[in-house]
Amino acid sequence: MGDDVGKSWNDDGAFRRAGMYVLGVIAVAGVVAVVAYSWADRRESCAGAEVVLCDNPSALVVVLVPALVLLGGGIGAFVRTYLVWRDGGSWPVWQGAGWFLFVLMVVYLSIGGGVGAS
Repeated sequence: MGDDVGKSWNDDGAFRRAGMYVLGVIAVAGVVAVVAYSWADRRESCAGAEVVLCDNPSALVVVLVPALVLLGGGIGAFVRTYLVWRDGGSWPVWQGAGWFLFVLMVVYLSIGGGVGAS
């Protein structure tokens, strides 16, 4: 077990790396969301529809694929948390990055599920 008193809470390098990681995951999820949305918009089965998410496959792709990217990013941050903890580094910032990506994934799924349900 680690000693909480001996933790290094102020490591600017770890904070910068974790922040860049989170921004990178969000950027990839954004690009994936745009690609999924444009794919759903150009589907032949939705050619005459007024809405882009006209059927279940398009709604599932637009909602789930970016959420899976955020889930993978959160899991990656937690793996990095463990590796940094094992090496005695400043791990709390990586744990925060993982939880932030998980919360962002839940918010995206909540908004996407509400839009897909209507």
